Amino acid sequence: MKKTLIAFAFLLFTAASFGQKSLNVLTFNIRFDNPKDAPNDWPNRKNKVASQILFHEADIIGIQEALHNQLLDMENGMPGYKFTGVARDDGKQKGEYSCIFYNTNRLKLLASETFWLSETPTVAGSKSWDAAITRVVTWARFKDRKTKKVFYAFNTHFDHVGKIARRESAAMLLRAVDSIAGKTPAVITGDFNAQPQDEPIMVIMDANNLLKLTDSKYLSATGHYGPEGTFNAFGPKEQADKPIDYIFLKGNWQVQQHATLSQTWEGRFSSDHFPVFARLMLGKK
Repeated sequence: MKKTLIAFAFLLFTAASFGQKSLNVLTFNIRFDNPKDAPNDWPNRKNKVASQILFHEADIIGIQEALHNQLLDMENGMPGYKFTGVARDDGKQKGEYSCIFYNTNRLKLLASETFWLSETPTVAGSKSWDAAITRVVTWARFKDRKTKKVFYAFNTHFDHVGKIARRESAAMLLRAVDSIAGKTPAVITGDFNAQPQDEPIMVIMDANNLLKLTDSKYLSATGHYGPEGTFNAFGPKEQADKPIDYIFLKGNWQVQQHATLSQTWEGRFSSDHFPVFARLMLGKK
């Protein structure tokens, strides 16, 4: 009995110390502010979005589809959080963002930029190939105030129509993570508008490519929790049994937990996508 109590106490201590160093990451398509969505329009959802992020104590949140007014609402509803990134239409505040929110009490922002998923990535508002809409990637370099370690975060939203655009965007993302982050660990969040068997995800996870990324789901020490599908269309449940939203990793990350968050408020969701959650810890080099 005594040995059992000692072992249990040790596990509690280990879990507590592990949790203090872990990073909670979300990828979250919050659905743009569209009044036609009523009763699921933004004024009826903004508190749900903020409460989900706060309850799960997220340190990094890759946000997709956000308009500027939504980001301001989120900042107001989440003290201690800021965002980095620019809007896709003009590189300022016009159009949707694929920005990164971060917990300023935990993370120090060292650098950040946004580039366009096009053949002219530094030209604001540009698009290429068969893309239907302008798409961007926002990246940030952070220093963890607790562990003092440095890592990168990338966030994106791939095109929903163009097959060539999605393939080229996947290849471009891999090159960008390699050239910007180098050997520094990176977290890559996004709505990729593609299921695991689709070409963009196959490109990203190609085992024969030295630049490949790993889906955090498959590294989770506790498996996956919640639905597999991540798009719900504000309906009663997920629309498919496979995800289109992912948290990819590069580097020596350990994954404690992975989940799709499907909480409801009187039968309503916070968005037409479920946020995807991963609890991570940066291992030793």
